[in-house]
Amino acid sequence: MQDQNHLTRILIIDDDEDDFFITSEYINKISDRKFQIDWCYKYNDAIKHFKNKDYNLYFIDYYLGAKTGLDLIKEAVSLQCEEPMVLLTGKGNQMIDKEAMQAGAMDYLVKSELNVEKVERCIRYSLDRAASMKAIRSNERKFRSIFERSKDAVFLANEDLVFRDVNDATSSLLQYSKEQLLNISLYDLLDEKENNFIRDRIAFSGVLHDREIELQSQEGEKKNCILSLSVETDSNNQRYVHGLMHDITELKKAEKAALLAEKLAATGRLVQTLAHEVRNPLNNINLSLEQLHHEMGQVDDAEIYMEIIQRNSKRISDIITELLNTSRPAEMSLHSKPLQVILDESIAAALDRITLQKVKLQINYTPNPAFVKADAQKLKLAFLNVIINAVEAMPEDTGILMISIESDKENHIVKIRDNGSGIAEENLSKLFEPYFTSKRNGLGLGLAATLNILQAHKGRIEVTSELNKGTQFTITFPAA
Repeated sequence: MQDQNHLTRILIIDDDEDDFFITSEYINKISDRKFQIDWCYKYNDAIKHFKNKDYNLYFIDYYLGAKTGLDLIKEAVSLQCEEPMVLLTGKGNQMIDKEAMQAGAMDYLVKSELNVEKVERCIRYSLDRAASMKAIRSNERKFRSIFERSKDAVFLANEDLVFRDVNDATSSLLQYSKEQLLNISLYDLLDEKENNFIRDRIAFSGVLHDREIELQSQEGEKKNCILSLSVETDSNNQRYVHGLMHDITELKKAEKAALLAEKLAATGRLVQTLAHEVRNPLNNINLSLEQLHHEMGQVDDAEIYMEIIQRNSKRISDIITELLNTSRPAEMSLHSKPLQVILDESIAAALDRITLQKVKLQINYTPNPAFVKADAQKLKLAFLNVIINAVEAMPEDTGILMISIESDKENHIVKIRDNGSGIAEENLSKLFEPYFTSKRNGLGLGLAATLNILQAHKGRIEVTSELNKGTQFTITFPAA
């Protein structure tokens, strides 16, 4: 409500001075308010007043020479004038009145029907409604600002979760433009099991709280998010869904890396304990074997058995050494070197295997050298392990091995993708554990050693796989 003791500044825009005096007289007869009433008869002068926000209320005559009061109201609205405007007409015309309200006028008055009561009601109604509209617009701007600046994905959707309005964070998270998202449902980005759960929750309670989901972006990236939804009703009694998604992809990656590091550390402690406990009796066996060799001389049968014992003792010792190497932090001699060179050397080392398997090789490197701090020989070994695993997973003749390097401001990203047999989901989490292998004759130490080397290079490795479609290793290094 307007303060009645507050001075209300009114501008009457009319090219007829007599009409100005008549209108101002009615206004001055209103006893419970204070007014400052001014006159303006030029269209361009009126525009200046609108720009400067000089008045609280404008009375605008329909006829203003070459242009009309409707033209002036439309131009004032385009200048973001929030003060109320009242159109004055010579006689009642429903079409003009309706057009004035649609253009942005707060009210209209017929000059021939003016009286103090009508003018007072018009001023009171216009000022009160304008104050309410200003408050609404202010809140709308405030919440729109929060909506747009939120780091979380905030969106509005219909009941089928087809996006109706999204902020920049939603577009960035899902890697679609805002225009593209307006034709997409959130259900399109989730699997069927998740969709059924969300539909059931919304139908049952109209609310979904902090549901951890995995969705797929336009570029095929898996995104882990915390999703909250609530069904609301607008002023037209239409139902819509308000949604919020908090991206936890990096957090999940960090948790996964920490868990893997913890498992490797625990495995390393176990390996060292076992190695110590096995090597002590193994040393006694070897010492006893040497003694027997001297005492028994050249007894034929004894020599054969002693060689078997000696050979297998050495094999046990080598396995223990290899185990210890995979569990210790790798010692590195780091120098700045382009990843392109290291990958080319790794591919050259695997070329015979690639050729024999008749695998088609596709290489796509960023044109600029991707420098990293690296121990080139050890990093070459890590890449080689991944490449050989990829080659062995692919069928002969139809295999395609894709190796790429991408760069952004902070990282260089190596992607090694095959179209092989893929890895079962339950095995992905075990992939880098020592002695886990799906190969018949494998020891399961290659990828464990690879992880050890990559961690020493501050690299981060992610694996995505789909059975019978292939596997992708994505390795991210900080740029040197």
